[in-house]
Amino acid sequence: MSEYRNRTTGEVKTQGQWRAANPNMSLPRTWKAATLDALNLDPVLRSPAASTGAYQSSARDGVEQNANGDWVEKYVARDMFQDTTEDGVTTTKAEHEAAYQATLDAAEAERNRTKRDGLLAQTDYFALTDVTMDAPMTTYRQALRDITAHANWPSLADDDWPTKP
Repeated sequence: MSEYRNRTTGEVKTQGQWRAANPNMSLPRTWKAATLDALNLDPVLRSPAASTGAYQSSARDGVEQNANGDWVEKYVARDMFQDTTEDGVTTTKAEHEAAYQATLDAAEAERNRTKRDGLLAQTDYFALTDVTMDAPMTTYRQALRDITAHANWPSLADDDWPTKP
């Protein structure tokens, strides 16, 4: 969605909003320099989102002029959490972050358990009474059962998983 900034007021609107603000003016479908000059507008160029750290998000914060004199979208990094007080009980930013991380870890652990269960199911036929399971397969299946004790649990990389023999 294209945005444009009024050179006088600094107001930023979409092309559709500027069209609606000028109902008595016939405007072309594609706006070129002459159209922008007639409307006293500058285009607002897209820019990348702000770099964020853990527990931060990138948020749009208006527009700003870059080193070339162009107007670009402005983004800032904002903390996802802050201290809160509800019914006289204060919860710190760190407590909010810990609770959020626990939720993320629980979801990842559930996904990994589902993957592990699927990998075990693929080899269940080796555990039937009429099939002799060899040592590598026994070791593989035990490693899958023990995956929750892995040092990186629940944030497992592909190479943390045991290799099927």
